[in-house]
Amino acid sequence: MSLSRRGVLAAGGALGALAAGTGGAAAAASVRGPGHGRTRVRTGFDRLVADGYRLLRGRKVGIVTNPTGVTADVRHIVDVMHPDSRVNLTAVFGPEHGFRGTAQAGGSEGRYDDPATGLPVYDTYLKSRQELADIFTASGVDTVLFDIQDAGARFYTYIWTLYDCMEAAALAGKRLVVLDRPNPVTGRAALGPVLDPAFATFVGRREIAQAHGMTVAELALFFNAEFLHENPVRLEVVTMSGWRRSDFFDATGLPWVPPSPNMPTPETALVYPGTCLFEGTNLSEGRGTTRPFELLGAEGIDHRWAAAANALRLPGVAFREAYFAPTFSKFEGKTVGGVQVHVQDREVFDPVRTGIGLLVTAKRTWSGFAWRPDNWIDKLTGNTRVRTMIDAGADTDAVVAAWQADLTAFRAKRRRYLRYGG
Repeated sequence: MSLSRRGVLAAGGALGALAAGTGGAAAAASVRGPGHGRTRVRTGFDRLVADGYRLLRGRKVGIVTNPTGVTADVRHIVDVMHPDSRVNLTAVFGPEHGFRGTAQAGGSEGRYDDPATGLPVYDTYLKSRQELADIFTASGVDTVLFDIQDAGARFYTYIWTLYDCMEAAALAGKRLVVLDRPNPVTGRAALGPVLDPAFATFVGRREIAQAHGMTVAELALFFNAEFLHENPVRLEVVTMSGWRRSDFFDATGLPWVPPSPNMPTPETALVYPGTCLFEGTNLSEGRGTTRPFELLGAEGIDHRWAAAANALRLPGVAFREAYFAPTFSKFEGKTVGGVQVHVQDREVFDPVRTGIGLLVTAKRTWSGFAWRPDNWIDKLTGNTRVRTMIDAGADTDAVVAAWQADLTAFRAKRRRYLRYGG
């Protein structure tokens, strides 16, 4: 693919001395704990600060962030930057759930002034292209920072907030700087079906795999070169040091802040790329419980589902017959039957294959199984194929085999933008 000089610079514009890809681990501070003495990961923000905010000198800065934008000692980066004379931070842009995280799924905080800093907070949720470009223009900023912890799945909306901000910043003539954070479920492999553009929504704007296996900075480089090349944003990324592609979140030494109300732990993120598919059915996906996306069920389901799921012998996972009563969302206040997903070996666990296997067995063992009437499952999987194949009686292997050609092509394209080894 040919790119203009501007496009080449935007696609590859990793930040000078800060753009170390796989190196830099030795410079990170050593910690003990879940990482077993591994060097602590330094996030893009950590490295921005260590460089004296050089990238932001003389700039009027706004930041797209949420409660996950924290330092290693859990101070919010907005609260850190605001009083620092080296940074002219003048605006905050809040995504789904809001800047301070007060809104539930499908909600945001609206426009307000942040009580802690007095900074104006603008709502970006479900805003894109010119509408979002107009917000950037009205804010008066010339540089937009992005720093949000992703969960690693195509339908987790923060990466599409990133995409929309990139597109809008290009339209508004603003510069965009992405501060990188780990993919909590590793960056080893891309898994699952690739989105068909005909099914583009806010849970999947463009053609990437269901579990993309990339960090937000890598995705930004990918988006800019592959999808926005006709009008690329002036993009710079600040990579991490000390992170390896094989790292799960507990190896990073970083604090976990729930990126959304129903993503309470890194273990939730591990199963989410597969079990979120149950949002497209009439079963509960565990919202309103202490184990969202690990507990799945509905009225009328019994032990037969867990038995059928275990009979698939899916790698690294077992299923327990479970009963629970959601406090909100589907089946609020009612006791339902289903399964709890227990990941026993995360090194071989495949969340997308597991999600498909659970859909196949739920349909076969429970006569009440139904897709959501709006066929939301097609938006989540990015095609009609998963739904129609399961309806036709296809087994797990057949459904998974159907997307392999598209996935292979995506994996080859993805490799060009990976910035970390290991």
